[in-house]
Amino acid sequence: MTTLAGQARDALAAYEALASLAEAIEDEWTYVTDLYATWRERIEELIDERGSEPVTTLEEAAIRRAVDEIGRISDPHRAIDWLSTFPQIVLVTLGERS
Repeated sequence: MTTLAGQARDALAAYEALASLAEAIEDEWTYVTDLYATWRERIEELIDERGSEPVTTLEEAAIRRAVDEIGRISDPHRAIDWLSTFPQIVLVTLGERS
């Protein structure tokens, strides 16, 4: 059984890589690190609250697809764009308000 915590942790690992790429834009460093910290904290709260819940195969596939999508990003500016989009996809997929 796949749990919400497992899916959220996979998403956080991908999100960390995305944030690392975005940090290459020095003028945006503070924005990137603040945004990353805020969304990471929100997803970690979700893990604490509902981590043991199972996820459906559809939810698992949606998160995997989003992780795959951000894994293809190589442009730091595009990574910045996805820093707010990706966590919202994860949260909505898992039944949360973003």
